[in-house]
Amino acid sequence: MKRMLSPHLTPLASIENAPNGWRLQIPAGKARCYRLAQLDDYVTIKRKDFPYSGQSSLSLRCRVSSANLPGTWGFGFWNDPFAFMPGLIAEGSRLPTLPNACWFFNASPENHLTLQNRLPGCGFLAQTFHSPKIPFILLLPGLIGAPLLLSRHLSRLLRHVSGVVVTQDGMALDLDTTQWHAYRIDWHSGVVIFYVDEQKVFETKITPRGPLGTVIWIDNQYAAWTPEGRVGMGTLENQSPGWIEIENVVITGVNS
Repeated sequence: MKRMLSPHLTPLASIENAPNGWRLQIPAGKARCYRLAQLDDYVTIKRKDFPYSGQSSLSLRCRVSSANLPGTWGFGFWNDPFAFMPGLIAEGSRLPTLPNACWFFNASPENHLTLQNRLPGCGFLAQTFHSPKIPFILLLPGLIGAPLLLSRHLSRLLRHVSGVVVTQDGMALDLDTTQWHAYRIDWHSGVVIFYVDEQKVFETKITPRGPLGTVIWIDNQYAAWTPEGRVGMGTLENQSPGWIEIENVVITGVNS
């Protein structure tokens, strides 16, 4: 049975019905506060029960309020690797894990969300992540060793090692996202194909490991781990409200 998308919001954010879809909006505000509007089908369940495991597709039409929204927004499939949304309580208790995802992802310039130097770290991206399934107890030393990232030399070394473990692919798309476009992600066992307005824009054999859930979101968060070893994360100021409108959402898959 197909799972329904459910809203998850920080205070003053909203998800409103729009013709054939929704408008997800976050308010204006200072950098010190996290703001999120999200639709998903996984927050209340365990990661092993996420709905999709390949042979899945997500299609929708989308536009956003500005091409320069601070933070991130996007839509696709992922495994919610950090299992933590500031200001929200996830009912499905999960430990952190390595990322698996295939999505359209927009990241403002403060972000650098790639472990591969050849790939773009911000902008409007078609992007995939593939990570092995490693028990949390084996990841714990890495979390404990996070202070080592304060050393640029050690940070560059750890970033290189992480880029070997976590493989990814992606490309930046030159697109006016404030205008309506039709997007589709076809996730197969050996390939992920991205389409915009029925035209194939990116294809990769680096595919995520399922099961994954569907996510559609807008927030004011940033994260960066640059080739120079600089690490940063936090929230950004919204000088005006930001929104993403979606319509004609269709999700299919072997687990749906």
